Amino acid sequence: MSRRRRLAAISTASLVAIAGLGAGTAQAASSPGKDQSVLRILHSMTLQEKVAQLFVLQVYGTSADTTDPAAVAANRKLYGVDNAAQLIDKYHPGGIIYYSVDPPNLASPQQVAHLSNGIQQAAMRQRVPIPMTIVTDQEQGSVVTRVPAPFTQFPGSQALGAGRRPRDAYETSKITGQELRAIGINTDYAPDADVNTNPANPVIGVRSFGSDPQLVSKFVAAEVDGYQAAGVIPTAKHFPGHGDAATDSHTGVPVINHTREQWEKLDEPPFKAAIAHGVDSIMTAHIVVPALDPSGDPATLSKPILTGILRDQLHFKGVIATDALGMQGVRDKYGDDRVPVLAIKAGADELEKPPTDAKGNGLFDLQLNSVINAVKSGELTESRIDESVYRLLEVKKKHGLFANPYVDEGKVADIVGTPAHLATEQRVTDRTITLVKNDVLPLPKDGRKVLVTGYGVATTQTLANDIHKRGPATTVYQTGTSPSQATIDQAVAKAQDNDLVVVTTNRAWDVDPGSGHNGPGQADLVKALVATGKPVIVAAVRDAYDIAYFPEAQTYLATYGYTPATLESLTKVLFGEISPKGKLPVMIPVAGDPTKVLYPFGTGLTFHKK
Repeated sequence: MSRRRRLAAISTASLVAIAGLGAGTAQAASSPGKDQSVLRILHSMTLQEKVAQLFVLQVYGTSADTTDPAAVAANRKLYGVDNAAQLIDKYHPGGIIYYSVDPPNLASPQQVAHLSNGIQQAAMRQRVPIPMTIVTDQEQGSVVTRVPAPFTQFPGSQALGAGRRPRDAYETSKITGQELRAIGINTDYAPDADVNTNPANPVIGVRSFGSDPQLVSKFVAAEVDGYQAAGVIPTAKHFPGHGDAATDSHTGVPVINHTREQWEKLDEPPFKAAIAHGVDSIMTAHIVVPALDPSGDPATLSKPILTGILRDQLHFKGVIATDALGMQGVRDKYGDDRVPVLAIKAGADELEKPPTDAKGNGLFDLQLNSVINAVKSGELTESRIDESVYRLLEVKKKHGLFANPYVDEGKVADIVGTPAHLATEQRVTDRTITLVKNDVLPLPKDGRKVLVTGYGVATTQTLANDIHKRGPATTVYQTGTSPSQATIDQAVAKAQDNDLVVVTTNRAWDVDPGSGHNGPGQADLVKALVATGKPVIVAAVRDAYDIAYFPEAQTYLATYGYTPATLESLTKVLFGEISPKGKLPVMIPVAGDPTKVLYPFGTGLTFHKK
């Protein structure tokens, strides 16, 4: 029997087993308006199985039964098991989230499909066979992208916002969803529905479509539609809106001081748009919003926000998923044993990625048992747990996971990274490059000497290769995100030996030397290069805000990312092969004065291609 037929047989047998679970039939019959088949499954589950169904867990390894020593050691530290199959046998969780961290889950499309099938086989052989939510964070772009090439690497949210074509967002999310589903990933923690109104936001930035709520709403709706068309469950995040944060919720507790009226105008619209388009899942933010809940609790643990606003006012009926429970923003006020209980009491259904202790030991067992004990003590009712489990099971059924949780491993290459998908990637990316300021473009294709310097080993080399294909001789000098004065001096010396300089920057606006990310070095580098008198072209390959810190730059472009396709599009613009079409999806303020506009929303120069 072929692997595909064997998996289908397992799935069919599991459905028969589910249909035969008689416990709870009376309860199912007494719940009008509910899906009776889902209720039968729910009422056949033990309390432990129900609570475990709420959790989405990280697991290490490239196969469900991995024996790789590094993966086994990491899994034992988290859960006391060797691999995903043993984890499912021991705990029966509801979902697994994939990462590319070492030891990774994501090595190749074929491997991931095999891993997904192995996970689903383990899930479907349990006493109550329930398919797994298999999820990743594939926002696309250069910041939050888990699944690597040959998976199609589309431009990220802010690049699409610059392109101003919601149809592109629909098409790219649909293709992303098709490729994810081909490798067994049925849920994407995307799109990002945050409105990035804070240029110094350390955690969102280009992950947002822009600073205008109407623009963001259109693109969020388009991506929700695209993922759903591909059969993937989208997740709009991070409710009630992470766009004005000045603190990274991974390491601290952001406080958003919007008034209720400001929140309704700026942050709420994209989530309303997602709900209007039938989004099945919304992720919470570990942020404090005093105007929405004065208690000081983060939104993830706030009943006024999750139940009062998201459920009761916005009428969202789908799954409320938490952001990762290991982030400091949700751990700062309460102990790790209390966090999942409080999240459920607030209205959350899905609990993502439990934390570890100071020694890296997993705390999932602690959090699982804290919820079970809260039910046994009466702090939580089992009916409240049932509400969340029902929603999770209902979404799994809606997206066909009970009917067939498996993927055809033989068809992966026919879907992932196809020539047609890659052509769409380049075509869409070509529309995103934004020319903010121009003194020398387009460039002639001649034998001049060009220094390519700035951020990124792969970025500078790839860009230099693309430029060299057009005729110029290129020299590469990568300076990183925090160049020292000695490094800057070397770059200046090399510039003197070249006719033109192209310099890439990455968050040069982050000029705090204590930030651990940049310091003022990148801005100093650009200023020193401009002072040489050589023509200097600056390309901000992440946030567009960088030029505020070196306004003397005479030619400046924003690319919002540094994928190979983005660098190819940038090079096409440099040499006039295509006209720049992008428009700033954010306002660029004057450095040090966020109320003063340096370049307004919608700025975007163009020229006729050669």
